[in-house]
Amino acid sequence: MATRCGLLTWDCPPPEAEVRWVYQPVEVQYPDGRWTLGRISAWWTDAAGELWCRLRTLPGACPQWRRYDPESILLLPSAGI
Repeated sequence: MATRCGLLTWDCPPPEAEVRWVYQPVEVQYPDGRWTLGRISAWWTDAAGELWCRLRTLPGACPQWRRYDPESILLLPSAGI
């Protein structure tokens, strides 16, 4: 989770050249079991090979970098089914 300025945070993102920008709708499960809609706007892989996503949940939450967990972040189709 480290970047050139310490921990990965909203004000200390990963190096721009390493980020892959996307638009990916998702469904996110909170620790209490609730689900909400959101979207991933970017992917990044750290030096240890861990996959991170820039995630924003709806409505209107600020985007944050989170380690991608396919058990709690479900990718939804972004075009027809």
